[in-house]
Amino acid sequence: MDGKGKTTAPYNRGMNDEAYKVKVAKDLEDLIPAFMRNRNKELETLKVALAAADFEQLRQLGHRMKGVGNSYGFAHVSVLGQEIEDGALSGDRASLEAHIAQYGDYLSKVQIAFE
Repeated sequence: MDGKGKTTAPYNRGMNDEAYKVKVAKDLEDLIPAFMRNRNKELETLKVALAAADFEQLRQLGHRMKGVGNSYGFAHVSVLGQEIEDGALSGDRASLEAHIAQYGDYLSKVQIAFE
């Protein structure tokens, strides 16, 4: 509830099962373990930056996510990167918290298929 009697949607309202399924080119298979380790480190850095209210670092991390996600076939990483960059630019802490939580959820559930 939002205090006005309305039910608020959870942060991951747009995440259906298909959003967690990623198809990656077979020739990138050897790179994906390091890619995922880096994304998990990035998640921790995002949390630290948010706790410190370091909006510039959050903006930079979001911008990097936006670029790297699509490069490896992880479009949702790019989408979340854009949301984090936008939230940092506007100083929207609630949006940042929600999108960082969604990123953590995504990283813990993503299913990768190599084609």
